[in-house]
Amino acid sequence: MTELHKNRISVDIYGQSYKMIGSETSGHMRLVASMVDDKMREINSHNPSLDSAKLAVLTAVNSVHEYVKLKEQVELLEEEIKRLKG
Repeated sequence: MTELHKNRISVDIYGQSYKMIGSETSGHMRLVASMVDDKMREINSHNPSLDSAKLAVLTAVNSVHEYVKLKEQVELLEEEIKRLKG
């Protein structure tokens, strides 16, 4: 997708405004921003003394952890599908 065809939106994450540019739909980008905001607020509720930089890093760590676990589950399911087909 060329630069001219990318979606551009403004989102709020944890009280800060960000401009997002991407090839996904604006709805998808808003969902992602909302999920990041929700995760930051969840982590902050358990650790209210964290500054926003540490909160952002913990949010990233938690998100990547969830991604890795889901990727492992997908790989196991793909192996199971191959086994069942073979």
